[in-house]
Amino acid sequence: MKLANSAVILWPAFTEKSEKLRSEKNIYVFFVNQKATKKQIEKSVEELFGVKVESVKTVNTHPKLKRKGAHAGYRSRYKKAYVKLVKGEIIQGFEAA
Repeated sequence: MKLANSAVILWPAFTEKSEKLRSEKNIYVFFVNQKATKKQIEKSVEELFGVKVESVKTVNTHPKLKRKGAHAGYRSRYKKAYVKLVKGEIIQGFEAA
C-alpha cells in the first residue's frame, strides 16, 4: 500500500521513556499509521528530517478495556516505531526544553 510521507508518521512520542532512549541510544519514537511498513517508515524519516536511519522496530498495541461505572469501552489501538539513527545524526527540534 502506497502512503505519502506525511501520512506514515502521525506524531512523535514525548514520554520519559522516549526521551531516555533518544538521549542514551539515539532512538526516536513515533506514532505511525497502522498500515505502514518498516521500509516506508525508514524512507519517511529520512526524507522528512534529512537524517540516515540505521534500523526500525515497530510495536502494535492491543486496544485496552476502560471502564467508568457501568459503562465499558475500548481505547484505540495504535502502532509505534522505534527509529534508530546512524551515530552522529540527530533530529532538530527534539531537544528537551
